Formats: sequence, structure tokens, C-alpha cells
Amino acid sequence: MDYLPQLLTLSGIVLLACASPGPDFVAVTSNALNDRRSGMFVGLGIACAVVVWATLAILGFGLLIKELFWLYEAIRLAGAAYLIYLGARMLMAAFKAKSGEPRIQGVARVGALQAWRQGFMVGITNPKTATFFATLFVTVLPVGAPTWVYVSVVALVGLITAAWLGALAAFFSVGSVRSVYARMSRVVDALMGVALVGLGIRLASSR
Repeated sequence: MDYLPQLLTLSGIVLLACASPGPDFVAVTSNALNDRRSGMFVGLGIACAVVVWATLAILGFGLLIKELFWLYEAIRLAGAAYLIYLGARMLMAAFKAKSGEPRIQGVARVGALQAWRQGFMVGITNPKTATFFATLFVTVLPVGAPTWVYVSVVALVGLITAAWLGALAAFFSVGSVRSVYARMSRVVDALMGVALVGLGIRLASSR
């Protein structure tokens, strides 16, 4: 149990990072408001992408990507474009919907695979996740830690992310929350669309 303090510290930092609002939050909640299963699978897709980035960070790719400017920029711009695309779709749907039209009953639900893929794309096209884990692991984990510590770290990162996003999906699919959404779905969808577009623009303009 020599590495327990480091694992606890790392878990707390990852949980705080998950709790901060961002593309993950918007992607999960916007789907969960229409269908709990879709929200859950979007969250699972994001968690899988985070596991990929955490694994690559342990293998040294996180530090490498900071040095390969062209690769970092390509992933960053692809992620920004995808967020803007998702936001634009939500804005178009909000403007096309009739005023007062219920958006929950009879809504066209996203398939499980499509929802997972959407979440995975949101997570995997954010190169800042790779650099975040690379910096975190170098700072928190001691040099020469045994293999089981790194395996535990990846497992913890995946479980914490999946649990947090799953809890978000469960909350925003509760009947009372969805009933409020049904009464103001156009406004909520428009705000979430603007948030995604704004996050995409911020990602595209950040360095």
C-alpha cells in the first residue's frame, strides 16, 4: 500500500477535473434530457476516450504530443470542428422546433453505438486531455513505480470518469428534470448549442 496516497491524490484531481463544466458535461446532459440510455452511452464513450489518453500518457505519448506541434494542432482543430458541428446541429434543431412543442415524448432516440461514438469523438479529439494526464502522472506518480500502479491508475481514471458522467446522465434523465426541460426545450437546446459552439471556438483559438 506504499502508493495509496499517490493513487488517492490522483483520484481526487481526476474527480475535480471531471466536475468542471466542459464539452463532456454538455454532450452527456443534452442526450440524457431526451433519453437516459443515450446519455449513459455518451458518457461511456467519453470514459473510453479518457482511458485511451491516460494509457498513451503513461506510454509517453502525452509528453510527445506537446513537442509535436503539428499533431497537437491537428487533433485540437479536429476536436474544435466536431464541437462546433454538434452545437450547430442543436441550434438548428432548436430553431426548427415549434414553440411549445414537447421534445421528449416520441423523440427520435440515438442508438447506443451512435451515442457511444459521439462521446468517444468528443473525448478523443481533445489533446489537452493527453497533456493533462502527462503532467499529472509526472507530478504525482513516483519514478519507477511498478506496473500494477500504472494499471490501477488507468482503471481509476476510467471508473471515476464513467461514474461521474453516468451520475450526470441519471440525474438529467429524472422525470422532474425532464418535465422542466419539456416546457423550455427550445431555450435549453439553444443554450447548449451555443455552449458547444463556444467551447469549440475556445478550443480552436487556444494554444
